[in-house]
Amino acid sequence: MSLTVPAGLLEQADEGTVDEAQFVECVRTSLPYAWSVISGLVDRLPGSGEGFADNLVPPPDETARGQLLRALASDAIRGALERHFGVRLAFQNCHRVAVFAPGAPAAAYAAFVSVRAQILNQSPELTSC
Repeated sequence: MSLTVPAGLLEQADEGTVDEAQFVECVRTSLPYAWSVISGLVDRLPGSGEGFADNLVPPPDETARGQLLRALASDAIRGALERHFGVRLAFQNCHRVAVFAPGAPAAAYAAFVSVRAQILNQSPELTSC
């Protein structure tokens, strides 16, 4: 299961309207490792000088890896995180996540999400991620 959804949030969904701030809180509490990686990158963003910050540290275990994959593979979760933090997220593999500030150079984003970058970010240790 991706998220541990509180009863009140489930009721909102059943009624047709979900408070996004409550959804984001559900993501924060359900996927704490993913939240810590993304929020940590957001914290580093102002000092990056490049308009983006990225993570090069592999998750400590499979549970953490799964949280990151679930957060970034879900359009709803990813979109809510982007709106909450005011950034654009990019993802290459089981740990290489980047946050891009609004107005970051388009070339930086294009380079990060390029086929070339994807290939260069591969290694034998990442074959099962």
